[in-house]
Amino acid sequence: MRDFKLVFTGPMGVGKTTAIAALSDTAPIATEVANADTSVAKATTTVGLDFGQVTLDNGDRLRLYGTPGQSRFDFMWKILVRDALGLAILLDNSRPDPMADLAQYLDGFAGALERMPCAVGVSRLPSHPTPTLDDYAQALAARGLVLPLLAVDPRRKDDVVALIETLLMQIEVLDEEAAP
Repeated sequence: MRDFKLVFTGPMGVGKTTAIAALSDTAPIATEVANADTSVAKATTTVGLDFGQVTLDNGDRLRLYGTPGQSRFDFMWKILVRDALGLAILLDNSRPDPMADLAQYLDGFAGALERMPCAVGVSRLPSHPTPTLDDYAQALAARGLVLPLLAVDPRRKDDVVALIETLLMQIEVLDEEAAP
């Protein structure tokens, strides 16, 4: 049995806690407190981390960590991403400037992105169709990045599984390339 550490990140209210809860075999551990940020209509917010885990059919275990979304807790981003094998950036297309959100998390995790796979999940595309996934792809390409982009509803287990499978496939390819 092997353990894999995957990290979910993104702005406050995007669904990191919800995505982890959708996958976790047990109730996730969350460090949520009352939200004092009135710019986001959300009762609570993560201030430390979220944690859940899922055991795969082959016995391997995915340890799922969620970062706090507020940039004032960005010191936790660096702690949580240590030794992770993959990063999932979640974005909410209904936010005022989701492209700026993408830039913030690409910058915040720039060092990690040099060494680990990453996938981007964008929620609320049906109700907020712009920017499009192509717009996100162009923003990534402008930074020299080619990352998988998926439409994701963090409440839907199947969507979150697709995002995680995308990360696991990238990890598998890297493992095969590194093998002698």
